[in-house]
Amino acid sequence: MADPRNAALASVARPMASKREIFGWAMFDLANQAYTTLIITVVFGVIFTRVIVGDGPDYRLGNLLWSVSLAVSYALVILIAPICGAIMDHAAVKKRFLFASYLLTVISTACLYFVAPGQIALAMTLIIVSNFGYAVGESFIAGFLPSLGPPEKLGRISGFGWALGYVGGLLATGFVLLGLGGIAEDNFANLRFVGPLAALFFLVGAIPTFLWLREPRVQRASAGHGPVSSRLDYLRIGFNRMAWTLARLGRFRDLGLFLGSLFFAMAGLSIIISFAFIYGDQIIRWEPLYQMLMFVLTQITAACGAFLFGLLQDRIGAKRTYNLTLLLWIAAVAMIAATPQLTLMLNHLAGLSLQPQQVFLGAGCMAGFGLGSLQSSARALVGRLTPLGKAAEFFGFWGMTVKLAAIFGILGLGVLQVRFGLQLSVLLCLVFFVAALIIALTVNEQRGEVAARI
Repeated sequence: MADPRNAALASVARPMASKREIFGWAMFDLANQAYTTLIITVVFGVIFTRVIVGDGPDYRLGNLLWSVSLAVSYALVILIAPICGAIMDHAAVKKRFLFASYLLTVISTACLYFVAPGQIALAMTLIIVSNFGYAVGESFIAGFLPSLGPPEKLGRISGFGWALGYVGGLLATGFVLLGLGGIAEDNFANLRFVGPLAALFFLVGAIPTFLWLREPRVQRASAGHGPVSSRLDYLRIGFNRMAWTLARLGRFRDLGLFLGSLFFAMAGLSIIISFAFIYGDQIIRWEPLYQMLMFVLTQITAACGAFLFGLLQDRIGAKRTYNLTLLLWIAAVAMIAATPQLTLMLNHLAGLSLQPQQVFLGAGCMAGFGLGSLQSSARALVGRLTPLGKAAEFFGFWGMTVKLAAIFGILGLGVLQVRFGLQLSVLLCLVFFVAALIIALTVNEQRGEVAARI
């Protein structure tokens, strides 16, 4: 008897897109990494807490307001990403929605130049708008992934995109910091240009995406919507498509379980992305040299992790690869949280004279390797469990899960660090990654693929 899984997969064989189209798709990852690296992770987050809010010496209010800004932007993504995805699938307008999010991010990021010390409301507003544009664009660009190749090739395609993204982050931040100088309070006059420069990198870097990436022509998952004559009709169709999906959640239970695991994984990861350099600044008290080394090494290890794990997941399966990255993160977070104590222990036992910033650098390299691989494997696994005709909608749910997790994680840390301090509160990440691994063990990857193809 024939294997129904093989029959289902063969019935919807997807050809590989051209190398130019895949490269154009991946260039969006390269371009938008300038935003998340320069604005969220490395530069503007530190500027916000130390200069714009400036409630030293522990910056607890600044940390909390930074958490609130990011959480609000992610809440907006949660509200609109799935419905936008359903409309994009029905009307074949993925590129239009992607272009709108791209322009919104570029313009609002450039406007960060006008933020001065003490202008907390303006800074928070621009971060909310720009991060919303960036985050919803992540969902939109991911919706193209299932149309770029067969399921067994999506891991390497996704990995290539993430790897190229970290190369973009390295180039953008290296160029900006070399030109603007170190991240210090007395250098704010130069650092305020970080917004316009990040916007320019995104603006130029994403041009190949809109030139070479094609609008997928997909078979609609449900019919009977009737004629479309207004924007309200598109909203009606979007809600109808979502209702169709929600009524069949049992069919997609493995995707649902995986999104549950991804929720906790991304809650932990969002804390690391948003607070890693703030943690290094406030807890480790690192010098500018180690700050720069951390950035360079984590970008390199993240690019390597995304690419190598992308190849690995096409050999051993996306779920196994995803689980391996969770184990890597559990070890990395334990090392990050215990950096001061671990430094003392190593110096005592081995007779070394290490500094906390050096041990933190090692932890950062481990985390960097897991950073690209976790996001790449998760995106590829969603692509394998997603029906082709509902790709943008399902990646809208993916985006909703990721951003809801970010709200949960970032606000959770923001509240905890007010009470317990930043170093102790980072252990929340460890809890999240352990929960993600436990849930992931219940996902049946093969069963989920069959459900997506039948």
